[in-house]
Amino acid sequence: MTVAKFELPRDQIVPVTAVEVRLDPGPHPFELENVAAIEANWRQEHAANPRLFDGAMVLLSELKLDGQGRLVGRCHNVRFATMLYWRKNKGSPDIEHCFAQAALVSRDGALVAVRMGPHTANAGRIYFAAGSFEAVDFVQDRADIAANMHREVKEETGLDLGDVRHEPLYHLHSINGSTMLFRRYFLADDADVVADGIRTFVASEADPEIEGPVVIRSAQNLPEGALNHLAAVARWHFG
Repeated sequence: MTVAKFELPRDQIVPVTAVEVRLDPGPHPFELENVAAIEANWRQEHAANPRLFDGAMVLLSELKLDGQGRLVGRCHNVRFATMLYWRKNKGSPDIEHCFAQAALVSRDGALVAVRMGPHTANAGRIYFAAGSFEAVDFVQDRADIAANMHREVKEETGLDLGDVRHEPLYHLHSINGSTMLFRRYFLADDADVVADGIRTFVASEADPEIEGPVVIRSAQNLPEGALNHLAAVARWHFG
């Protein structure tokens, strides 16, 4: 009997009581099985966008939400090239992408997202400032979700979430082999002030990762480029 490696509620938002995702030092089976295809796709991707960097990140080989709301999983260090190949060939039962996003909520109740820069692998796409897990985001081989979110938000927007009030629990939204963990952070300023601060930060960067902030005030008429995860959070938040 085949044992399911991924047992997650799909296309719904559910609370997560604890996250126990560990980093396995071994290679990811998907990467081992697709070495030639990954390399061929990387050559195409890099030729189209020479600014892409084939750094290290993690992808999951197991991920389950148990009856107590605990998210338990196993991940492996892989090439960024492996993720690019995977997202073109979704559907494998052996691999999943899991990432965390800090859903920024302004004082006046808007969501503050970002639009990715034209030189990135997600050019023009809109989501909350975030990035895939890397080795630095693991403490004693366990994923530190908050550390990842705080680091990515700081790098992309200049905002420091260290003392910002947030929800006690994470939530999960999973669709098409892609699982997002998120929690809301409640900022002290209105959306326009937050957005102006992000624009100032982006203008000061020599090589900014984002194009700029995107303020979302309702779940209707989301801007072009908004990803499905962001749309789901917007419906949930404003609903």
